[in-house]
Amino acid sequence: MSHIAILSSSIRESRMSHRPALFLERQIASSGAHTVDLIDLEALDLPLFHERLRYMKDPVPALVSFTERIRKAQGVIIVTPEYNGSFPASLKNVIDVITQDWKRKPVGLCSVSSGSFGGTQVIVSLSFVLWKIRAWVVGGPLQVPMVQDQFQEDGTANDPIAWERRATAFMEELEWAMEASERMKG
Repeated sequence: MSHIAILSSSIRESRMSHRPALFLERQIASSGAHTVDLIDLEALDLPLFHERLRYMKDPVPALVSFTERIRKAQGVIIVTPEYNGSFPASLKNVIDVITQDWKRKPVGLCSVSSGSFGGTQVIVSLSFVLWKIRAWVVGGPLQVPMVQDQFQEDGTANDPIAWERRATAFMEELEWAMEASERMKG
């Protein structure tokens, strides 16, 4: 059984992107095909990047724990809102602090917006950063437009049939990449 980490990247008050992260966590757990770890950056309250983890003399325990959780995962889903065409600083912070740990890691992107385009611009900007550090950005992102109308605060989908279908297609792409990655290691 493979292990998937979901990275909920927004740390804002009243954040909406955490809702689809909760939905995906439940979907993955209920499938029984994978174990899942929801990593909530808001809860971790990590320090601002000043050096890569491998060069830090005394990293805070939360950062070490975060890194181990990413390393343990065969695949990562990044759930991110779109802020002015890009992603939150909290996400850039954790990408940069463990750059080497993203190399060849299958990463599925879930973009969230309160508008009708579902974060199309953040997909481009985040993909570029991840490609630069050689993460394996999986095709077929899961885009969530009008997030405030799609999910309840607890992650319950307002149209569960539609979102289960979309999540299944998204997961098929990530699972394919995870399996391919594991085969290449073996």
